[in-house]
Amino acid sequence: MRTLVTGFEPFGGESTNPSFEAARRVGGVAVVELPCVFATSLQALREAIDEHDPELVLCVGQAGGRSGISVEKVAINLMEARIPDNAGARPMDAEVVRGGPAAYFTNLPVKAMVEAVRQAGVPASVSYSAGTFVCNQVAYGLAHLIATERPGLRGGFVHVPYSPGQVTTSSQPSMAVETVAHALRILVDTALTVEVDVPVVSGEIA
Repeated sequence: MRTLVTGFEPFGGESTNPSFEAARRVGGVAVVELPCVFATSLQALREAIDEHDPELVLCVGQAGGRSGISVEKVAINLMEARIPDNAGARPMDAEVVRGGPAAYFTNLPVKAMVEAVRQAGVPASVSYSAGTFVCNQVAYGLAHLIATERPGLRGGFVHVPYSPGQVTTSSQPSMAVETVAHALRILVDTALTVEVDVPVVSGEIA
């Protein structure tokens, strides 16, 4: 199956973003770097989907402070920025899609995906909050595109921790980019082969 994996450009003063650095290392998939900009991220995603015509889309973003791979279950129709995006925009209490549903659930088997990553020895969990920054905007925008225009497309969002080089002066958790890339490969393979999710209790709010 044709697969598209996206990551983000660096933001918030960082010089790197492990989401894109790991996505580049997955192999066998189309990879696109999205802008960390509210005004252009969804258009860039749409253009990538139009260009590559994938059957599976896995969008990846950095979540500093998280210690493992977080597979997002839900995205909400809200943009509220704690910090400005890379264009200086800082929306507050704004909708991703005006008049759209309050939230979308992903159509990926997130619990099975998490279990597969854990079995490979990599910390992972189902997440019930993708935040309200550009990551959530992309997660919601992808789900809305699937719901309204591409019903045959499978897609979802994954958050990954800082890379070790980003936390040399702090005690924040991190994960090697190579480990993240290995986990992303497992997530892609599981999403491509599992249609019915596993019946386990698994999830975190953040």
